[in-house]
Amino acid sequence: MFFFDFGIFGTIFYYLYINKQFMKNLLLTGLFGSMVAVSCSTANQAQSARNDNYSLKGTWQITNVDYDKNYKIKPFDEGVDINCFVGSQWKLVPNNNTGSYSISEAACPGVNTQFKFNVTTDRQFSFKKIPNGTKAKTVTAGYFLQLQNQSPDSFELVQTVGDSSAPVNVVYHFQKIN
Repeated sequence: MFFFDFGIFGTIFYYLYINKQFMKNLLLTGLFGSMVAVSCSTANQAQSARNDNYSLKGTWQITNVDYDKNYKIKPFDEGVDINCFVGSQWKLVPNNNTGSYSISEAACPGVNTQFKFNVTTDRQFSFKKIPNGTKAKTVTAGYFLQLQNQSPDSFELVQTVGDSSAPVNVVYHFQKIN
């Protein structure tokens, strides 16, 4: 057999060409390894979101709302002032992703709202109000708040309201009742 010496690259090419099966196995092993690494990372993120979701189980009360007092805010299209939400009770049932909140302050109109909620992997608390007699799948509008400072007996939801030129952050402080 006549063989030309093409230097190191020729030798590498020769061995790679001869060992096609080895290269296929090496490529498949690399692909499989990267898929396992990605799937484990995604599974960990999903488990973390599920834990965040389940740790919200129970009845909660908004103890304080922080926001820029120069603005008049009526959250969640309820038509009531933001201060009416202080003292409101929120019941969260994570096993079926349902919840409700009620406002029963004397100076505020009574509100009792049912909703579906979820906590995403990036700790976003999303919920959509479900009017009586309506199926959740027909409701396409909802709200997104950022879940922060979560502990077994408290958490915060941060809502950004207003337009992009002058956003206002509203921080709802929740305390666990039971």
